[in-house]
Amino acid sequence: MIPVLLSIPHGGQSRPAEIDQCDCIVDAKTVFDNSDPYVDVIYDLGDKVRHVVVADVARTFVDLNRSLHDVPPLVPDGIIKSCTCYGDPVYGDDGGPDEALRSLLIKQYYMPYHRNIQKSLRDMDLQLCIDCHSMAAVAPSISPDQKGKKRPTFCISNWDGRTSSEKMINVLADCIAESFSVARGEVHINDPFHGGYITRTYGDNPVPWIQVEINRSMYMAEPWFDKDTLLVDEGRLKELNGWFADSLELFFSKNYDVL
Repeated sequence: MIPVLLSIPHGGQSRPAEIDQCDCIVDAKTVFDNSDPYVDVIYDLGDKVRHVVVADVARTFVDLNRSLHDVPPLVPDGIIKSCTCYGDPVYGDDGGPDEALRSLLIKQYYMPYHRNIQKSLRDMDLQLCIDCHSMAAVAPSISPDQKGKKRPTFCISNWDGRTSSEKMINVLADCIAESFSVARGEVHINDPFHGGYITRTYGDNPVPWIQVEINRSMYMAEPWFDKDTLLVDEGRLKELNGWFADSLELFFSKNYDVL
């Protein structure tokens, strides 16, 4: 068993029943575009790893990779969003959940996810944690890089060296490049992402954390993706899942000296 915890916070598509009282104006396509589609299939390695923590709730409504302090209007793309990363409003004239409803959503969806992470971190056999994401092929309007900029095949990040050693993240980058048969230069480190809230909060406390982002062009593009049905070829997803498992097995088979 690979001694890894996999956190998958942005793969969910479900809409909380609690927001039915609000004037929610996003459709299913907007929710899909604002999520990390299919990452639960790509990254979930089941009993091959020590722990998997995966979300069902859509990040459009409750973002599990944000601080409790990231709330609108100061942070529109925060824990309870007023707009998506593409600038689409989530709610109409009522402005969305009030303070009481925000507190309920956090209690019902956000806190259990983080409790599951904290419980998993008590496992003394863990040697690495990975926060698993996907990224749009080009930067959206709310992002750390310039809107419209083309992105690499992978971005892996450790908060600029704060959540894992530099040697560890570089070796993991080598293993990802080899396992997915992509050029090493297509696996960027801390560019454009540096590590989100989960990685920064739990990293090296005491287990190393690395955030991994796969470019959606690896599966949400021809010939695998149907833009009308929003479905991806299952064989492609299985292929990516296998390569991800290969990258972790390669990392741990050759590189215990970096841990």
